[in-house]
Amino acid sequence: MALQASAFPNGFVAGIHAVGWAFIVPCFWFLDRLIAVCKSTTLEQSQRLEQECYLRPLEVFFGSITFFILFLATAPLAFLGFLLWAPLQACRRPFSYHREIPSLPEKATNKGFELTGKASFVFASANLCLLPDSLARFNNLANTQRRATAIGQCIVQGISRPNIRILVDSPSSCGTLSPSSSILPTVNSPTYGATVSQHPDPAEMHDLNLNSNIDCVPNDDTEEPLNESTFPLLNSNRNSNQQDQSSQQNPRALSSQGLRQQSDVPWEISPLFPANVDILCLEEVFDKRAARKLTNILKLEFGHILYDIGVYACQPPCRCSSFKFFNSGLFLASRFPVLEAQYHCFPNSRGEDALAAKGLLSVKVLIGKNQKQKRVVGYFNCTHLHAPEGEGEIRCIQLEMVTKWIAEFQAANKQPDEDVVFDVLCGDFNFDNCSPDDRQEQSHSVFEEYKDPCRAGPGKEKPWVTGTLLEQPTLYEEDVNTPENLQRTLESEDLRKRFIAPPVPKADFPLVYPETDQPWIGRRIDYILYRESSISKQCRTEIEEVTFITQLAGLTDHISVGLKLNVVMDSDSADE
Repeated sequence: MALQASAFPNGFVAGIHAVGWAFIVPCFWFLDRLIAVCKSTTLEQSQRLEQECYLRPLEVFFGSITFFILFLATAPLAFLGFLLWAPLQACRRPFSYHREIPSLPEKATNKGFELTGKASFVFASANLCLLPDSLARFNNLANTQRRATAIGQCIVQGISRPNIRILVDSPSSCGTLSPSSSILPTVNSPTYGATVSQHPDPAEMHDLNLNSNIDCVPNDDTEEPLNESTFPLLNSNRNSNQQDQSSQQNPRALSSQGLRQQSDVPWEISPLFPANVDILCLEEVFDKRAARKLTNILKLEFGHILYDIGVYACQPPCRCSSFKFFNSGLFLASRFPVLEAQYHCFPNSRGEDALAAKGLLSVKVLIGKNQKQKRVVGYFNCTHLHAPEGEGEIRCIQLEMVTKWIAEFQAANKQPDEDVVFDVLCGDFNFDNCSPDDRQEQSHSVFEEYKDPCRAGPGKEKPWVTGTLLEQPTLYEEDVNTPENLQRTLESEDLRKRFIAPPVPKADFPLVYPETDQPWIGRRIDYILYRESSISKQCRTEIEEVTFITQLAGLTDHISVGLKLNVVMDSDSADE
């Protein structure tokens, strides 16, 4: 599909759509506030208890009456706007496209293949729960617009940092160390202050940390020898005794000190997004204003952004049950130029999930050229599957659609004069690899086509893996409300049991988890998969790193995930 900045074919149609939406917004906003004033997060409840504020019943009573009256007053105008807005969805493209010309042209391409025949690609995926504020509160999250700003700043802070590797010159060395947030100086966070609330707003807390001055070594992929005398620099804001004890209690805690190699996959639990992310996939960016805020922030690092992805209003077969109030929630940001993009909406959604246009986004990106000056491209696919538990059959059908649509997209856009160097599928699959209730999805054929680096087999995770779905009622507790605290929690099996969602048992069967001599992992529902059978034959792929990212602690109810792939192209056969 042709990429255009506007989702509409011309400015006149876009203008009518803007007028219709402007008529709808006031009524929508008052309804949003009506629900939000009645629904508090656990953070807000804790703050009221600390401040000994007993005016909440009056706030709910008068706020509800006020917003309800305003909602009714603006409803006729919203109805008129709806009559303008709904028919125009038939000619709307399923996404908006933002292109930013990079200040440094080399940011838009990867020179690795052209110069050396090898390159690394970094992918990341995160579920942000950027719903309208009233609906986000049912997930124990609030302040959608402020969270969107803080999330965007966090991502930019993480991916724009230097990719420093530190070699440890010590007999006890376990490999290279990656820079953690403890290396980066930050201002004093309210979380650690005794004179302020013990339950700060996460968006405010992240704003304070992001506004601090950060001094980093201005080299990419530099290696610095490190002797034991410099170790205090790595732990300047941690208690060394506590860290030593946690390392002795659980070997996984060593991962906080850098990249770990266990089995066949290097992995890390990191308080920062990986440096130099090439393609970023976000889920649950349903709110349009939040999507624009993210676009304005992320365009500093990503020159190509697809947002407001999905369809609205009645969709075939044009029944009331197929009416879409929300888009797909998908959001894609790429450093590489997007050559082709295609979106498909799942036709089999049910219940509350049918209100959103969940589906699949497939893109083809231009990487650059190889040593033979042949064009190098990559395929990237992101999706968000059906959410309700116990409905695995729907998810399996959606996975069948995903594999079918990807195959069709790649067949339609394949060119004989180009090399494909990666084929990635990621997103929130809404099933895990440990729940008895998800057995059907765990054995799906998609895992035969695409490789999951965290998976040992159907129903069995690799021992170093951690769950990615947080328990919503505990999002603001001290053990998980900052990136470093959440990092330490994920490294402790006892703490993971408290804060990561447990497996879902099969109906009428008791849950036995974990199996004997296996660690407690929890629900991992966020995936980044890769496929080797569809890339060029002269390319060899290996996993350079799998990352579980805690930088968005307190801002969402998911752990973000990252994957770094190293691709080597045989120059002797690059022209075949």
